[in-house]
Amino acid sequence: SSPDDSSLSVRQGPTAVVCGYPISIFFIVVNEFCERFSYYGMRAVLVLYFKYFLRWDDDFATTIYHTFVALCYLTPILGAIVADSWLGKFKTIVYLSIVYTLGQIIMAVSAIHDITDTNKDGTPDNMTVHVALSMVGLMLIALGTGGIKPCVAAFGGDQFEDHQEKQRSTFFSIFYLSINAGSLLSTVITPILRAQECGIHTQQKCYPLAFGVPAALMVVALIVFIVGSGMYNKTAPQGNIMVKVCKCIGFAVKNRFRHRSSQYPKKEHWMDWAEDKYDKLLIAQVKMVLKVLFLYIPLPMFWALFDQQGSRWTLQATTMDGDFGVLIIQPDQMQTVNPILILILVPIVDSLIYPLISKCKLNFSPLRRMTVGMFLAAMAFVAAGLVQIQIDQTLPKFPSSTESQVKFINMVNRRLDVRAGTHQFTLEPFTDGSRNTMVIVQDGGRTTTFIREHTGQRRFHDITAKPEQGANAIRFFNGFDSALNVTVGNQDYGETVPNNMSTYVDVPQGDAQFRIWNSAGQECVYSQKLGFGSSYTLIIPPTFTYDQNCSQSIRPVMNIGQNSFHMAWQIPQYFLITAGEVVFSVTGLEFSYSQAPSNMKSVLQAGWLLTVAVGNIIVLIVAEAWAEYILFASLLVVVCFVFAFMAYFYTYIDPTKIEAEFAQKEPEEKGKRKSLEMVKKMDPVDRLDDDSSSSSSSDNEEKM
Repeated sequence: SSPDDSSLSVRQGPTAVVCGYPISIFFIVVNEFCERFSYYGMRAVLVLYFKYFLRWDDDFATTIYHTFVALCYLTPILGAIVADSWLGKFKTIVYLSIVYTLGQIIMAVSAIHDITDTNKDGTPDNMTVHVALSMVGLMLIALGTGGIKPCVAAFGGDQFEDHQEKQRSTFFSIFYLSINAGSLLSTVITPILRAQECGIHTQQKCYPLAFGVPAALMVVALIVFIVGSGMYNKTAPQGNIMVKVCKCIGFAVKNRFRHRSSQYPKKEHWMDWAEDKYDKLLIAQVKMVLKVLFLYIPLPMFWALFDQQGSRWTLQATTMDGDFGVLIIQPDQMQTVNPILILILVPIVDSLIYPLISKCKLNFSPLRRMTVGMFLAAMAFVAAGLVQIQIDQTLPKFPSSTESQVKFINMVNRRLDVRAGTHQFTLEPFTDGSRNTMVIVQDGGRTTTFIREHTGQRRFHDITAKPEQGANAIRFFNGFDSALNVTVGNQDYGETVPNNMSTYVDVPQGDAQFRIWNSAGQECVYSQKLGFGSSYTLIIPPTFTYDQNCSQSIRPVMNIGQNSFHMAWQIPQYFLITAGEVVFSVTGLEFSYSQAPSNMKSVLQAGWLLTVAVGNIIVLIVAEAWAEYILFASLLVVVCFVFAFMAYFYTYIDPTKIEAEFAQKEPEEKGKRKSLEMVKKMDPVDRLDDDSSSSSSSDNEEKM
């Protein structure tokens, strides 16, 4: 075979063209849209799945979320090596997409609570099964999405001929538009699907549907990609430059270690120790790459903040008011603010902000832009910290293990004076007093409601945590003289006997209609407008009657106030982080591309993705409420100054010019290397003679 066999491309079937574009790229664009919908849709609801389905606390849910994201950005290196060195891009995409699809299906199955709910109470009885399935699914998804990440865009570029540069450029614009479109639509749709209720025995939040639709989209993505198989231009594996770079660096380090003695002359750069095995052009290219990779060292801190939109910021939104009037926004839907702002800010920054700065004759270089982007991300977390401080002020203060909170409700039709420890207050008929903290050993760590009635004093334990997922925990106290039944929607409180308390039932936001009825067929409908995250005890007094005014006699007693701090206050932090992303991420990719040698752009792309992975690993180290936001912001400000200092001493290079210089020297270098190889093959005596003659020859040349 010829030396160039490895670079041959195989085109199966006729080259179909539509509007000047290969028809094969339409399959690739649709595939990318479906795959990004699948990934971002699953990721949008993932942290809430951990918190509310698997019952993990906020810190552990955040830890596993960022571990998953880190894996998604580590596996592209593996995918690139497999594609370039072994399978080729097409087979790599197909095989890993199958793995990806399987992972999504397993995730959807793991969210079906009925598969282990043997007693049919709505709660899985064997959570280990669900956790195991989830972890297997996430590992397969990380391998699949990361593995195909470096292949799909490059495979799309392979479909164009050399004379189709303009079409190729337009394709990449459409390709990235499909990424944003898939991301935007999925982060809107999957939270809506999650908010639905589904199940065989009991109705619960529909995580199987929220994961099932992304799984279905991944199946579509795989089928669409395979359908276009006969029209693709498939380039055979050509060897992975990343492997070659790593081997060159490894040899330089090893050779430098061998010659660490002072008797060996020093070299200008430690990579020059690779000259014994590798040509100078490759070494020069590796030096350029290492120069940029050194600048990447501070960058993971930006991604440590940026990727918390899907974890900490989503969890923060669960304690906020999502009522936007005509729209009720789910906590995980707030993530859509980011792609929406990207579509708005990118053209504004490119066509207005940058030209304006240029006209002011300010040197806003790529590295300075990236520094500003990091600073904006830090300010976003300062804003998030301020929001969290306001939220904390609205949250209920639950007692410690040595204290209890006690609420008194007067069910007697006259005013009562109450003394509890050092606390003294008056209760009007059928009203409640504020919670008062005092030590009650037998009720340590619990909140207790004392109800004063005609027959004496009764005691019931209150809710011990803020209601989850924005629901409202509602219960009834039956002060009437006969048993009552209460239903709301499709939920039944069951029968509550006189002078007793019902269980809590989670009621969604909106106008709740409670139907109160007895065995004689009499009924009353009580309405109450509910927000997010509140808890009420509805008192049915002894004076209750089944007539048109029945609902007016029912007294709502608030145990926990609704979420009162509005989700709209998250918009400033989303704006700042997105503005930071636009000037940091887009500029960073452009800078990396311009400073990379022509054949090593993929190496820097892998390095860039690695900074995202390391950033998510950093998140695993820090985890504590609002103080965490301020800590992350402070860390990024420090990193900002470090990066600005490093950027100040960075000298911009022109890789094309440097490569051209080495290209001119290459024939001469090859001749010298060939002579050196011939010398090594000679007998020791001949080699000695030749060395001495060449030495004298060089001495003569120096004298001349």
